[in-house]
Amino acid sequence: MRHRRIGELMTREVVSVRGDSPFKEVVRTLARHRVTAVPVLDGGGRVVGVVSEGDLLRKTADQAAAPGGFPAVPDLEAWERAKAEGTRAEELMSAPPVCARPEWTVAEAARLMEVQGVKRLVVVDGADRLVGIVSRRDLLGVFLREDDDIRREIVEDVLGDTLRLGPTVLTVEVRNGRVDLGGRLPFRRMVPVIERMCATVDGVVSVSCTRLDHDVDDTEQGGGRS
Repeated sequence: MRHRRIGELMTREVVSVRGDSPFKEVVRTLARHRVTAVPVLDGGGRVVGVVSEGDLLRKTADQAAAPGGFPAVPDLEAWERAKAEGTRAEELMSAPPVCARPEWTVAEAARLMEVQGVKRLVVVDGADRLVGIVSRRDLLGVFLREDDDIRREIVEDVLGDTLRLGPTVLTVEVRNGRVDLGGRLPFRRMVPVIERMCATVDGVVSVSCTRLDHDVDDTEQGGGRS
């Protein structure tokens, strides 16, 4: 099976700022390019952090209001206070950056996004230099694959090349990314294996095995013929 790599999905033309970029320059960069965050680079072009609208708004939220207005945000942690008082990108940014590599799969990138609670990943090479950026929307692009393309990969790669099942053993129907498998297998244990493998194919939304039957029940609960 061939999983789509981040290098195929990422945006290569990425807007960035230097660590010494002033606050207002960062704001102008976000507004000019209509983005919500930018990577921060050091003098060698390596990614050292990411500064977002949220990082910048912390300064506004913490500013003391005019008499009669709202007070500054109370009880900020030391690092939050430092960011609120920052004037350069390197003082405002979130660091270390959450990064991915171009050779990662969609599943690996999605898992990191979920764990870290971020909407985008900076993509770097082996020297931590910026090569692109990938967003949640980019990852969702795999679900735009045509049903025929998904079916072909399941039949040829999963069932044929990997499991060595003949093309007439199972029927494979794909509609809107939902895979429906039918037919008869030699052993019952093969059902969950096939289901898991089909589910990992890029663009698959769900897998149904309700039409799959088997000759021998080789699970722990059974051992005879069905």
